[in-house]
Formats: sequence, C-alpha cells, structure tokens
Amino acid sequence: MFKAVVDPDARDSIRVGDISLPVRLVPHARARRYRLVFDNARGELRLTLPRRASRAGALNWAREQQGWIADQLAKSAAPIRVEPGTQLPLFGTARTIIWDAAVPRAVRLEADALYVGGPAETVGRRLERWLKQEARTLMDEESRTIAARAGLHVGRVGVGDPRSRWGSCTASGDLRYSWRLIMAPHHVRRATVAHEVAHLRHMDHGADFHALVAALHDGDVDAARQWLRREGRSLHRYRFDD
Repeated sequence: MFKAVVDPDARDSIRVGDISLPVRLVPHARARRYRLVFDNARGELRLTLPRRASRAGALNWAREQQGWIADQLAKSAAPIRVEPGTQLPLFGTARTIIWDAAVPRAVRLEADALYVGGPAETVGRRLERWLKQEARTLMDEESRTIAARAGLHVGRVGVGDPRSRWGSCTASGDLRYSWRLIMAPHHVRRATVAHEVAHLRHMDHGADFHALVAALHDGDVDAARQWLRREGRSLHRYRFDD
C-alpha cells in the first residue's frame, strides 16, 4: 500500500483514511474547471484550477473526491529504490543490478544484468547518470536520423525528468525528452521520437501531423501510445537518490 511522505510545512493537504496527501495547487489561465491528478512519483495531489478561482473552493471540491483518491491510492505502488539487487527496466527488459566492489565503477550491460563497481552507497546515482547519458545519446541520434528522412532540421536535443509529458519540441527546432524513455521498449521510445520530430513540421495535432508520425515511425504508433498510457507511470517509481 502506498504511504505518502508528508511535508510538515505543506500548506494544503487532503486526508484519506489514515493517509494525508499534500496538494499542489496549479492556477492555469486556460483552465475552465478543476482537474485533480495523483502524482504517484511525488506522493502528492496536483490540483489545476482557473487562475481567478478560489483556492478554498478548489480544495473543498478536491476533498469531495474521496472515492476517486482512494482508488488512485489502491492502484499505486510504493516507489522502488535503485540499489544492488534491484530489477531495473532497460529497453523494456528487466535487468538485475549486480554490484561488485572489485569491478570498474563504470556501468556495464551484459545480457540481463547491469554490472557496476565503486562504492555501494552511490550505485543509484551513478546508474541514473549513466541512464541519462545513454538516453541523450540514443535519442539525439534517432531524432536526427528520423528528421533527415523527412528533410527536417533538428536543433539541440536534451533530456529531463518531466512528470506530465514524454517529449517536447520548440519553434526553433530544439527537442527534449524524458530520459526515462530509455527504460521503455524500443518501439515506445522511437514512436515518441517520431512524434516530436513530426512537430518540426506541424506544431498542432491535426490529421497531417498524425499522418507524418505514422510515416516516420517504423512500428505501430497506437500500440506505443497505449503502452505509455498503461505502463508509463510505473517508470517514475524508480528512485535513484539515497
């Protein structure tokens, strides 16, 4: 069962049974109604409200959603701390983290295992740095290869750890991805890359955009989208800090 880590200084919270969940209020100029999201990775509720709406009114509405919140808690799972022995997904396959102080510090992938040496207490942080670098290198290469096929130009390619999206594209041609896509199956990552590359030509999500994504991706775009909807949140369960 999920147990929330409550910030004692948090101004707003909602209690469900014996669990008190922090609430992060997000006023939004385009919001026309309240929207409540459970962020399992952060152990908090995110409440979006119209910019001029009353905070108190929004919180009262959210507190009335007890049944929905309880369902989200029941479906969520505790965060997974990455350490020696953890099963960590990479390219959609679970890899066992094997630590040995006698082997080099650099991460090494062999079959279904990730080998790493150095201090045991920094294994998680070093694996996170390695995954970010692998993700940046791979998606930079894939972005430029896919864009070249369509005669499109890619600016800078970077990675981050957003909670609400898997990729983004700027008007200047810069692309940014969630580094956690390196943990997803290859076809899911490549479909996301094709999606963002298609935005270099179409900044909307119209019919022409979706046709281009389908042409750029070498697999089933809908299957990749469904995988992210079904499994994507689980990628944020993995915690790499001490």
